[in-house]
Amino acid sequence: MPLIKDGRFTSDKWLRPAPDATLPWYGRLLLPLDRLLAEGPALDEAGHMLGVEIPNNVALETVEPWLRRLHLIAIAFPKAADGRGFTLAQRLRRLGYKGELRASGHVIPDQYALAISCGFDTVDISDALAERQPEAHWRNAQHAMTITYQTGSGNLRSILAARWAAKA
Repeated sequence: MPLIKDGRFTSDKWLRPAPDATLPWYGRLLLPLDRLLAEGPALDEAGHMLGVEIPNNVALETVEPWLRRLHLIAIAFPKAADGRGFTLAQRLRRLGYKGELRASGHVIPDQYALAISCGFDTVDISDALAERQPEAHWRNAQHAMTITYQTGSGNLRSILAARWAAKA
């Protein structure tokens, strides 16, 4: 699955072990939430860099105790029309999460600038979507939005801030 960072396709350095796979002794592990909750404490003690894949409707209380220990949180986007992942990303950033946030699944280039403004660092898409939406689409979409309606986690200025600056 292609990973998009800064508008470019890049390689993913995180290992997604199969549900029944034996885990390696060391490395970057991206685990489903249930496996993180079951095996995470031992893996954390062993020195693994831990990441978690969460659904877009997860209760943040489930993930919150792990925020300081997680290096990556991948939020599922089952379809492009489901925007709950954007809200979840903003909430995680407001809770103080500093690690990598990844939108994973059906995200389209039209949503890329929004994803960045909500706090996402990377986007993980399917091979089929990457064929239909090549890297050039993502590069162009990265800077398509220069102003927003709401204040987000990114560097974009809101319309309200622009109006206040114009009045000053």
